[in-house]
Amino acid sequence: MDKNNLWRLSAAEIVKATTAGEIRSLDVITSVIGRMRKVNPKLNAVVIDLSEQALKTAEYLDRERENGKACGPLHGVPITIKINVDQKGYPTSNGVLALKDLIAPDDAPIVKSLKKAGAIIIGRTNTPEFSFRADTDNELHGRTNNPWGDHISAGGSSGGAGAAVMSGMGAMGHGNDIGGSLRFPAAANGAFTVKPGLGRIPAWNPSQNAERGMLAQSMSVQGLLTRDPNDLDLAMPTLFKNDPVDPFHVPLPYDMGSESQKCKIALARETPGFETHPEIYKGLELAAEALRDAGHEVVEVDPPYLLETASAGYRALMGEVIELMGPDIRKFGSSEINRIFDEYFKQFKPYTGTDLLKILAKRSYYAREWSIFLTKYPLILSPFLPQPFFKPGRDLEGQEGVREVLGSALWSYSINFLGLPAGCFPTHLAQLEQGIQTINVQLIGQRWREDLIVQGMKTIQNRLGTFSNELWSIMEKNN
Repeated sequence: MDKNNLWRLSAAEIVKATTAGEIRSLDVITSVIGRMRKVNPKLNAVVIDLSEQALKTAEYLDRERENGKACGPLHGVPITIKINVDQKGYPTSNGVLALKDLIAPDDAPIVKSLKKAGAIIIGRTNTPEFSFRADTDNELHGRTNNPWGDHISAGGSSGGAGAAVMSGMGAMGHGNDIGGSLRFPAAANGAFTVKPGLGRIPAWNPSQNAERGMLAQSMSVQGLLTRDPNDLDLAMPTLFKNDPVDPFHVPLPYDMGSESQKCKIALARETPGFETHPEIYKGLELAAEALRDAGHEVVEVDPPYLLETASAGYRALMGEVIELMGPDIRKFGSSEINRIFDEYFKQFKPYTGTDLLKILAKRSYYAREWSIFLTKYPLILSPFLPQPFFKPGRDLEGQEGVREVLGSALWSYSINFLGLPAGCFPTHLAQLEQGIQTINVQLIGQRWREDLIVQGMKTIQNRLGTFSNELWSIMEKNN
């Protein structure tokens, strides 16, 4: 392949070629940096450029390989890190102007793991203020745009990561997810992701001066966005390695025999209280057909208490947010983010006091009911959103805007409340009135079975393909 086009390679392709000495890590990183300089000015996905350091790291890895040192499992893979996670020597601003000089004293566990595995960090990606919107914009760095066009939000809160990886700025993009922040950008940009379950990837920011609230600890997880589900398979064993700074990490292996496992899969089509768009139905059926053809039994059945689980989870989270984050949001947040939070608090009335303690206790009830259901149906194929992805700034449009963006995402934040893993992946391109976009759906799995989810996404991808080439053609036409 032309050295200038090495940015097109998947992570698996890069590792295979660099470890065999067919190409140099330096050539890969040089190509990706060239791509970043070409497309990032329009997208504003990478907000801290680490090109110089990345080139030095690539040269070092090449020398080490030439001297006979064993290569890591992600040798030479270009990756981005979201600006709400610590990377030593760089600000962990979380998209907040007042935190622009909060310099990380050390790397977060996921950053350490990626570096140790041989991944090369090319930049840090944008997030909305406080990483608490499904759209990426802030006063510090501005708006991240979707590479498919300005008619679609880039999603959030890992919107910078999603736009970066799909446009070719790195084969992988780090992100995190407390209510959908990996899956929203995947759906917006046509990427693949898996939101790991609770405790699977060690998490902690050395820069933090206090522990996060219990719901933030139990709902937020770290992860990756990729253009190919095979790259998730490649990276997950690295990310799942233990780090003692996270005392609640679950030290189970990633691969627990998914390759040969056929299972009964639940197909849920509807989102309670919302109308489902025909393109979402189409995406679900395309995915279901691929799974059936691979030998899985797909049965139309709904999991228990979706609406109740989702409502309880987000109202509980809002109760914690209003107490622990509320003062900082009021003091340091923009007028826009405060308007959005005001609407959050109206639509998801925060549980407080004894009510909050009671609903936290009832979380075990919901988790138990879903656990029993998942014993019979180890995977659930569901919508992610009931409609195609929304336009930029939709959550600033009052009650209806927030209801479309977050209120309709029952299949998203319910899963965080339960601590279950879930994948989000593209099924097809839809030509809508506002323009072309990918349609993503979701695959929910049993606790600790991220491998089964990724295997399911790989099965579907083998049938339906990926959409990077189509995106890159559109981007070329638009430049």
